[in-house]
Amino acid sequence: MDALVIGAGGFVGGYLIQELNRKHAHVGATILPKEHVSGNCDVFYLDIMNQTDIEKLLTAQRPKYIYHLAAQSSVFTSWKNPELTIDVNIKGVLHLLEAVRHVEHYYPRILLVGSGEEYGKTEGAIAETIPLHPANPYAVTKACQNMLGTLYAESYGMGVIMVRAFNHIGAGQAPIFVASDFAMQIAEIEAGFRPPVMQVGNLNAKRDFSDVRDVVRAYSLLMEKGISGETYNVGSGQAVSIQEILNILLEFSTVSIAIEQNPEKMRPSDVPVIQADISRLREITGWQPEFSLEETLHTMLNAHRKNFGLC
Repeated sequence: MDALVIGAGGFVGGYLIQELNRKHAHVGATILPKEHVSGNCDVFYLDIMNQTDIEKLLTAQRPKYIYHLAAQSSVFTSWKNPELTIDVNIKGVLHLLEAVRHVEHYYPRILLVGSGEEYGKTEGAIAETIPLHPANPYAVTKACQNMLGTLYAESYGMGVIMVRAFNHIGAGQAPIFVASDFAMQIAEIEAGFRPPVMQVGNLNAKRDFSDVRDVVRAYSLLMEKGISGETYNVGSGQAVSIQEILNILLEFSTVSIAIEQNPEKMRPSDVPVIQADISRLREITGWQPEFSLEETLHTMLNAHRKNFGLC
């Protein structure tokens, strides 16, 4: 097997499988019961809380590349359920690394997906070398994951490559994430399922948004060209306010919509600006984004419209 995507039932998994299919790779994908996965792949049911099952799968399939996507990836949910976030994001990675270490004569390349949230409150474009100041439970778990990956690469010579992915968006993303939430609300309003008033949280925060199709292409390139033990930012290199995301989507709307702030959508703590310095990624892979923010947001809105029979 060329590549195994762990946690393929989530938002990114299907896009990564499609990217690997494009490269004619033999792909395996792990999901949980009741999850589904798209693309051409062999499907396996796997709970990353069970290290023994991970070892059995790796022993049988011996994939050359392991993409670890399984995570509790919502900052909002991490405040509501920090224990679940710790279990999945820290213990899950530890189980994978230990499973790989215990399979005899097996030396795969492993991609661990972290987050730009690990950096916390910073100014300007963030390079991988700056100290981490995670400001929410999700970010804390991802910083710990990165430390574990670095430790196992250095201590055991394992081929672990780590990324800090900044906000990635696209069609099919769950509405617990802000851009998809906005797009879904607009589609619901256009379809007449809710009054023409959008509920929003903090619009002043600035984030680095990328199309998920660009992100998975970066993952694939890093798996081929990245240096073991190193961490790479994956993002657009630009910070955009949530207000601007809202404005772009409203320009695509076919109806007039009012805006109302909802206190329940506000986080206990929010980092004002997160922006990636992606020079290390570009230097080693030559990667450049291919999709504009406007194109991605329009695709997301149309995907939600389709769910309501609007296109």
